[in-house]
Amino acid sequence: MNIMDIDQARFNMIEQQIRPWDVLDMQVLNVIQSVPRENFVSESQKNLAFADMEIPIGHGQVMMSPKVEARMLQSLKILPDDNILEIGTGSGFITACLAKMGKHVTSCEYFDELSDAAKKRLQPEASNIEFLTGDIFELADSLGSYDVIAVTGSVPEHIDGISRLLEKNGRLFCIIGQPPVMTAKLFTKVAENSFREESLFETIIPPLLSTSTEKVFSF
Repeated sequence: MNIMDIDQARFNMIEQQIRPWDVLDMQVLNVIQSVPRENFVSESQKNLAFADMEIPIGHGQVMMSPKVEARMLQSLKILPDDNILEIGTGSGFITACLAKMGKHVTSCEYFDELSDAAKKRLQPEASNIEFLTGDIFELADSLGSYDVIAVTGSVPEHIDGISRLLEKNGRLFCIIGQPPVMTAKLFTKVAENSFREESLFETIIPPLLSTSTEKVFSF
């Protein structure tokens, strides 16, 4: 696609996919507009970059559809001083959006290849992004606390060991369930070990990967 085609495709994505899904927050719309989504897909996928679909990125993982990404960003209500944990770097597109909206992003990816590719795409604009590779459940003990946690893979139940990383009033987005029923949810930490839960929408995405299949996903 030439530049004019890309600009029109981006405009159509926002007006025909994202806005109709009740994403009206101008900060989110401006970020989606400003981050070049076409740079986060392979050359052979350029024509799919703005499509209403999940785009395979390797290792059984996908780039979420634009409307799901936008709803996630809107639900998290990210503030300029927020420290953010992203679980699942993937293509790096959401990483870039989070970095523009918040103060600092720590992005954890299970696969070295995906993390390295995302880091390469985001340099030299990755000054407020830290890239980690490995199993989030093994890394959790070495992490700090966060105002926002965005989980980009689905989990069968709530995430054990991750919720404690939230600051008070912190927000956690994750997609919970198993095919064919999954629900995107937002958890807000209102007090120690106390969370407000909000169901947002239904969707299906690949699972969050862990080396331990015995992990219990619960708060």
